[in-house]
Amino acid sequence: MLHTRLDGDLFSQMIYLGAQNLHNNYKVVDSLNVFPVPDGDTGTNMNLTFTSGVDELSKRQSIKVGESAAALAKGLLMGARGNSGVILSQLFRGFSKSVNGKDEINSRQFADALKLGVDMAYQAVMKPVEGTVLTVAREAADTAVKVSRTTDDITTVMERTYEQAKITLAKTPDYLPVLKEVGVVDSGGQGLVYIYEGFLRVLRGESITASEVTKPSLQEVNLDELVEEHHNAQIHLKTEDIHFGYCTEFMIWLTHSTEKNKKPFIESAFRTHLDQMGDSLLVISDDELVKVHIHAENPGNVLNYAQQFGSLHRLKIENMREQHTNILKEEERKAAPTEQQEETKARLPYGIIAVAAGSGIAEIFRSLGVHVVVEGGQTMNPSTEDFIKAMEEVNAEKVIILPNNKNIIMAAQQAAVLAEFPVAVIPSRSVPQGMAALVAFNGGNDLEANREAMTNAIAQVKTGQVTHAVRDTKMGDVEIAEGDFIGISEGTIVTSKPDMMESAKELLQQMVDEDTGLVTIIFGEEAGEDQAAELEEQLTETFPDVEVEVLPGRQPLYPFIFAVE
Repeated sequence: MLHTRLDGDLFSQMIYLGAQNLHNNYKVVDSLNVFPVPDGDTGTNMNLTFTSGVDELSKRQSIKVGESAAALAKGLLMGARGNSGVILSQLFRGFSKSVNGKDEINSRQFADALKLGVDMAYQAVMKPVEGTVLTVAREAADTAVKVSRTTDDITTVMERTYEQAKITLAKTPDYLPVLKEVGVVDSGGQGLVYIYEGFLRVLRGESITASEVTKPSLQEVNLDELVEEHHNAQIHLKTEDIHFGYCTEFMIWLTHSTEKNKKPFIESAFRTHLDQMGDSLLVISDDELVKVHIHAENPGNVLNYAQQFGSLHRLKIENMREQHTNILKEEERKAAPTEQQEETKARLPYGIIAVAAGSGIAEIFRSLGVHVVVEGGQTMNPSTEDFIKAMEEVNAEKVIILPNNKNIIMAAQQAAVLAEFPVAVIPSRSVPQGMAALVAFNGGNDLEANREAMTNAIAQVKTGQVTHAVRDTKMGDVEIAEGDFIGISEGTIVTSKPDMMESAKELLQQMVDEDTGLVTIIFGEEAGEDQAAELEEQLTETFPDVEVEVLPGRQPLYPFIFAVE
């Protein structure tokens, strides 16, 4: 289908279907991770990042391409997770800057926008590595620019862009030997190819329905968050002005009904009927599940009507008039803060934020001076917005962030750029590095002095980790079988054994030597104190001069984490 102009509506449809295609295939992208460890970061992070962009776009979609692109870029920026998510956000941030202020664009402007996105993504990466999503995006954009100089058809430009992206993706193992060794292509590049495929489908005239728009799983939708703004607005009302007195929430399982004559569910008709029974109505549905929020004076009538379509679950009915009275009392309390609350508002000179997975590790960080612990790690990378919220919570004049995972550093750095106060991101790639950095922190030093001292400290500790292998592979000289316990020293797999303790002992033997002064054993959910004590005993016998500390981390996925100093 010929398209010589791209406006905000067509651009939005491209984004929606690109997001859906990525969502449908993000597990494939996860499976391409080189290391056989249970992280699954790339596809998940790209999917969550793009979902955030789509959510923002759906709120601010415009017929003007510049405005729609700006909405997408904002959502991507705040929702960026992991390195792949940050790079994705920068690709479309550059695109947005290129089309800023434009109602529509032609083929040349479209290609130039793709190219500016690549330029911004490269600038965001400290040391760009070829053979990654950056290479796929760059060569695809270069092709787009060349083709756009010979045709005014945006569909043709996108076709050639997509084809080049696939060609470059297939070549990524030639750039990175580790990809060839494992037999996979770059995972981030594959995610981008899925997005571009969705773009092309729309330009070719393939239809997109509302059900294809990427959005969180319906079971994950939090109705409390969706109606929070409305509920907060009640402070401007009088109690007697509340006409519908009961906040009613419930779920309908359309496929779990025991009614033989269950009515077919038609959302528009369902919504129209309920709208006559109250206000503040929210109806969110898919093929199996409906979530409903409504303020009604007769909630029983609402439930009786809803039960005609399926079985009811998670019912919650609250008296809005009582809620309103409590809200007013709370606002009065806030309006007259106590002396203690006034003291609490004072900003700290320093605020320290650390990322951790596991309640024990979180406690360790707090004991070392961390003010806010952001939950995250492997399989659970915090977003840029998560860091921004943490910085607001810590309420400090200067902030230090410890990502403690290589795939979280870029999101933390992106948040630091958005902050309105000085922020230092210490590039800690593991929990032991984060702990070492905290020991080096000095509250009497300025931010740059602490940045230097803490960064130097992370280089003085070696990190070891024991975890499960998620597939058969070979890394260097190590043969790995799915389900084995693999030992990782400083990011390199050095051992793989069916037995967890055997793998942990061999890993320690390779990491500890005569120069070692301290070994910290952090045991996770899958290990126990007795097993940690067994490792401590072996170390003490083999290296009697080495001090050993055992800590409960209660971390998932990694039975043991070792810090060797």
